[in-house]
Amino acid sequence: MALPLAFFGVFFGYPVAAIVARGLKADGRWQFGRIGEVLGDPHTAEVVWFTTWQAAASTALTLALALPAAYVFARLEFPGKRLLRAVVTVPFVLPTVVAGSAFLALLGRGGLLDELWGVRLDTTVWAILLAHVFFNYAVVVRTVGGLWGQLDPRQEEAARVLGAGRFAAWRKVTLPALMPAVAAAALMVFLFTFTSFGVIQILGGPRYATLEVEIYQQTAQMLDLPTAAVLTLVQFAVVAVLLLVHAWTVRRRETALRLVDAARTARRPRGAGQWALLASVLAVIGLLILLPLAVLVLRSLDGPDGYGFTFYRALASAGDNGGTFVTAPLEAVGNSLTYALAATAIAVVVGSLAAAALTRRGGRLVRGFDALLMLPLGTSAVTVGFGFLIALDEPPLDLRTSWILVPLAQALVGVPFVVRTMLPVLRAVEPRLREAAAVLGASPLRAWREVDLPLVGRALAVAAGFAFAVSLGEFGATVFIARPDHPTLPVAVARLLARPGELTYGQAMALSTVLMLVCAAALLVLERVRTDRTGEF
Repeated sequence: MALPLAFFGVFFGYPVAAIVARGLKADGRWQFGRIGEVLGDPHTAEVVWFTTWQAAASTALTLALALPAAYVFARLEFPGKRLLRAVVTVPFVLPTVVAGSAFLALLGRGGLLDELWGVRLDTTVWAILLAHVFFNYAVVVRTVGGLWGQLDPRQEEAARVLGAGRFAAWRKVTLPALMPAVAAAALMVFLFTFTSFGVIQILGGPRYATLEVEIYQQTAQMLDLPTAAVLTLVQFAVVAVLLLVHAWTVRRRETALRLVDAARTARRPRGAGQWALLASVLAVIGLLILLPLAVLVLRSLDGPDGYGFTFYRALASAGDNGGTFVTAPLEAVGNSLTYALAATAIAVVVGSLAAAALTRRGGRLVRGFDALLMLPLGTSAVTVGFGFLIALDEPPLDLRTSWILVPLAQALVGVPFVVRTMLPVLRAVEPRLREAAAVLGASPLRAWREVDLPLVGRALAVAAGFAFAVSLGEFGATVFIARPDHPTLPVAVARLLARPGELTYGQAMALSTVLMLVCAAALLVLERVRTDRTGEF
């Protein structure tokens, strides 16, 4: 636990504490009265209410649309299932600015709905809710579907033999077993939507602001650090409670059930009901996930002279973006790949050590450590990014001008994915194998290298792939610390969308398409490598 704790202490706890202290201290004294002033402001109450309301609505809508898909992926066998599972997961690893761009191309000015029926939904709450479902659909499918596929169907069949109807057997046998996974998925969706930033920025317009957006505006635009610090504490408190509840639900799911091989529980659809359910799920996936991505690609090809690669060619020139970039936008691809590879290396080392520590069940200390690892997913990335600039600017940690600053911020987001991917596999390793190696004279390091590593090698590769994908799309912190001459792909997309004009909009769509294809390619490779389906992600 030493290295992960040191990493999170220096590159997460210290920057967040520094930004909060900068906001709440004046002349060396704490100004706690500022907390009451900010919390008593009616505007703060409006922001907190909208943040909570839209997160709850997004979570309910995601569960309603994704739970049938979780059943389909868990219990039904059909051609193209693995490919479709990968496609469903693509939005989750996409940067939020790309998801926002896809829905902007579908719902915004000149979008598909606008051209066909004259309807625009951008700057409305419906665009935000649909984009959140698009982004979090895979969380429910993977978390609930992964467990559903491992539940022994004979328990439900036994209830039906004893006289229970189909619905009663499902409600009394399967649903209670699924509830920890449903609760865990709902908490994760609520967490991601509660801290939403890129989607709100692009689709919400000036009318809507979550806590994360308000923190960004108070920090970057109004330079009101005291207000930003108080809002950060509010968000931090809510996220901490959510993560503690989430850790409890995960423990229940891991310890309360006897599971079977998921490959033995899926079968071809039988009866009109199952075929109708499969068709409806495929229709939802087509409309909610494939259509926005397809429209994004089409908008990137729809140039002033008809369909072609005009916008893609413009990405190669620094002079074709209205002065938005010092260098050509296409150079952001190389920057992002370099940063993401470095962040992946850091996340794999830190996350693997953390996952190994969590396999040694050690009571409250380990449970608290588990919650700590998840905090970066829910803490304001804007606060972390600005905290990097404030805290890491003096020896011996004077990193403000160093390129490593971006990978460090990205690795904070990648570590939880490494832990959640590695943990179920590490816990499945039979401890007697290590004990036998020790009896035969192997050191702990050699036992890990020759016993654990061969068994978890695939999971390690999948963890590295997920860390790479999420690092590639990190936006909230990177927007603060990426140098103007070395932007990442998400930062470049956001800069292009912020400028008016058909050319910059088309370039944003083209760059978003490039990023989508890179993430999709990485995910398809992961699905071919992956054998274990029990991981959180």
